[in-house]
Amino acid sequence: MTNMYNGTVQVNESGEAVVKMPNWFDALNAEFTYQLTCVGGYANVYVKEEMKGNEFVIAGGKPGMKISWQVTGVRKDKWAEANRVKVEVDKEEFEKGYYQNPEAFGYGEEKSVGYARQKFNLEKSTTSKSSSATNSEGLINTLRKK
Repeated sequence: MTNMYNGTVQVNESGEAVVKMPNWFDALNAEFTYQLTCVGGYANVYVKEEMKGNEFVIAGGKPGMKISWQVTGVRKDKWAEANRVKVEVDKEEFEKGYYQNPEAFGYGEEKSVGYARQKFNLEKSTTSKSSSATNSEGLINTLRKK
């Protein structure tokens, strides 16, 4: 999980500016990346000092120049570390051909992954209570036909 912060700052007569972040910034974020853009002109601006004590230093600007900045940080709180976002998760075999958001593709709820899961679980419980004549392969084929 990434947090993004941005703003503008005006550099001093030495071409430098200190960007101060909120008091809690270092406690919540790690692995910083920086983006700097000059506004109204060009200068070879750079991050002179990386984030430390909730602030970082920009240098290389022309006196009085406005700099647009963006900082991203990876969340390092306990909840975020325990619940990292998975970029891509493979579907179960019975979910293939179904959509997370079927309405976005012009389909109804019967083409949703949730619907496929309910049918799979219902069939699974019915099968285990009766004979095991219907296997998951048969259910997969049945769901795909709909």
